[in-house]
Amino acid sequence: MFSTPYNPLEELRRMILRGENDTVDFKQRITQPEKIARTLVSFANTRGGTILVGVKDNGYICGIDPDEEMHTLQLASEFYCDPPIQLDYEEIENDHRTVLKVTVHESNSKPHFAKVKEDDWRGYVRVKDTSVQTSKMVNKTLQNEQPEQFEKLPLERHENAVLEYLKTAPRITLKQYMKLANLSQRRAYRTLVKLVIHGYLRLHDKEKEDYYTLV
Repeated sequence: MFSTPYNPLEELRRMILRGENDTVDFKQRITQPEKIARTLVSFANTRGGTILVGVKDNGYICGIDPDEEMHTLQLASEFYCDPPIQLDYEEIENDHRTVLKVTVHESNSKPHFAKVKEDDWRGYVRVKDTSVQTSKMVNKTLQNEQPEQFEKLPLERHENAVLEYLKTAPRITLKQYMKLANLSQRRAYRTLVKLVIHGYLRLHDKEKEDYYTLV
């Protein structure tokens, strides 16, 4: 059985048709390195992803100057991401318009942080089509994870328990979840992070105590 040869333009069209998600992001242009750094970091900290530069949010291909965009992306990846993030580029032509396909691989050096302002570096993970800021707890857990460790798998009993609980309760804290599922603090941490990364839960870390809700 023969595999279908890779066709960059067909692959680009398929990605646009599927829309933005946990591994694909559209950008009309890259103008601010500090903002795109958050997206780079969120992909590297999660399962990797692709940024299509020259594509509007509605999927319209507007095209860009690839050299100009690569310059800003390199600035972001080298000086606004810590540790720096390696990017792969591919230029794809569509009706005389160029789309820059930027691939961010899942990192072996988690967690990565994005520079928000001077002396202010923050971690992010990718949840659905959004870069979500992480807490210190999530950053610590990411540091112990290896790529592909959060591969999508059927949920286990203790993972389903928190989802069932949140169908009738507005929120849950780490301590509540430990008691609910009879888990150690370490295992409860890891489980909640996994559910956040895969888009089941939303982390709220701006309050006095972190808590989680259904997405």
